[in-house]
Amino acid sequence: MKTFFVLLWALAALVQPWAQSSSAASAPLRIGIFADADSLPFIVAANEGLFQREGIEVSLVRFSSAVERDSALQAGKIDGAVTDVLAVVLANQGGFPLKITSLTNGRYGVAVSPTSNIQSMKELEGKNVAVSLNTIIHYFADWSAKQAGLGQNALALVPVPKMPVRLEMLLSDQIAAAVLPEPFLTAAKLRGAKILVSSDDSGLEAGVLAFPPSVIAKNAAAIQRLYRAYWEAAQRINARPDQYRQVLVDSLSFPEEAARAFVFPTYVKPRLPSQAGIESAEAWLLSKGLVKALPKPADLVDAGMVSGW
Repeated sequence: MKTFFVLLWALAALVQPWAQSSSAASAPLRIGIFADADSLPFIVAANEGLFQREGIEVSLVRFSSAVERDSALQAGKIDGAVTDVLAVVLANQGGFPLKITSLTNGRYGVAVSPTSNIQSMKELEGKNVAVSLNTIIHYFADWSAKQAGLGQNALALVPVPKMPVRLEMLLSDQIAAAVLPEPFLTAAKLRGAKILVSSDDSGLEAGVLAFPPSVIAKNAAAIQRLYRAYWEAAQRINARPDQYRQVLVDSLSFPEEAARAFVFPTYVKPRLPSQAGIESAEAWLLSKGLVKALPKPADLVDAGMVSGW
């Protein structure tokens, strides 16, 4: 168990560039990714030569925090990134324009302590729930509570920014529940925690791929080819998920135990988030005082990269 947690700590601290080369003459598209289900199709597309088949070069750069990812985007060190609707709204609010080109298939979940008798989100009313404040994790906690019919501020949210600490607090019964991304969600389940709800079965539209408009203008054809390779890789994973468990370990640093138990999402064809999904995220940001004005949902998306398929 000690080794398992050492691996999780290492995962949370890691920032690792990871690239796929091809014979394409143009500069590579540099895409920021995380160690999560969102990023797996990109890894598979690189490993299996799908980017090369499309005639593009793609460099995948892995980050361990949104702060590092966003700093790299704004500094021009990467061209686009796996991110979320909230981060896109905040970037635009801060004067750095970003456009959503599609949803992705990440996963967050609400897990309760292994010793808990709690069976539903409604039973979490008034209970301590560990989150990282003002993030997609916080948004998912509030979303899940609302979907369960709970009122605003029904959960007693406790800020625990570091995911390994959040996991350990949950497993040691220091906290009633925690909102976790993968692979920490699977790690919690392996150690006896119960998953009350996860983002891929709740209808939440949050994870996205986004690029600055200037990058889209210069690389529209390459981004469309990127999506073709991504979708081909996603379909391969859907058809034979067990074949890709070792990729979770080798390329995304999942602990072996978590990779064996991981439940793959069903990847869907790249599509844009709905207007309602964007408006929900914007309304939440406004309610928390994190934005002063709301851009129109249409101003936050570029439909041209995944249209016409």
